[in-house]
Amino acid sequence: MIGLMTSILVVQGQAELQRALQVNLRAGLYDVTAARTGREAMALAAGQPPDAVILDLSLPDVEGIEVIGELRRRSQAPIIIVLSGRTDAGDKIGALDAGADDYVTKPFVMGELLARLRAKLRRHEGAVLGQPSRAVIGRWQVDPAAYRITHEGDAPGSGDPGATPRLTPIEWAILEPLLQRPGQLVAAPQLAASVWGGGFRQQANCLRFHMVQLRRKLEDNPARPRHLLTARGMGYRYQP
Repeated sequence: MIGLMTSILVVQGQAELQRALQVNLRAGLYDVTAARTGREAMALAAGQPPDAVILDLSLPDVEGIEVIGELRRRSQAPIIIVLSGRTDAGDKIGALDAGADDYVTKPFVMGELLARLRAKLRRHEGAVLGQPSRAVIGRWQVDPAAYRITHEGDAPGSGDPGATPRLTPIEWAILEPLLQRPGQLVAAPQLAASVWGGGFRQQANCLRFHMVQLRRKLEDNPARPRHLLTARGMGYRYQP
């Protein structure tokens, strides 16, 4: 299960951004280790291989591309997400060719970065365990690994592709933890922390708003939802 035992190595030369990443990842119940240089990152990964790496290309000692190559030579297991201010296509292509799994440019939205991380971890975990990642909500089949929603062929109203809902990155970020735990209650503070980091009181209204939007887009009857349920005062649940 993606959570506390999932280890993330953050390799970031900017101290303020490194702290922000650590705070938000730990709020999402990840085990976080941080490095300021490429050589420190490679030493940490050699001693205790992480489940995922969030890596800046511009490091004070070596190029991030070299770090990616070294990590990939040692193991194919870590998921590597590049977080960089370099927007040139050549840098993106070079990083992906070297073995990166994703490339996020600065400035970025923290919720979207965390959503991308969860998607990569879930896809990797699903491949290892052989578990399907798709879910059915009303007339829709939802595939969070591919960020895709398709119409159930035997549902009323099928064949109307123009009606297929489009979810925002925040909506995907809220939906994914619920789909990972079918039938289980996800506490509201935990769900909010996985999307925005700490400070649930500030995000509680946002969470309620986005849950309303998800029901409007996915439930057959948003006023009487069957799949995206609220446990008042506690949290939310995806009911298959």
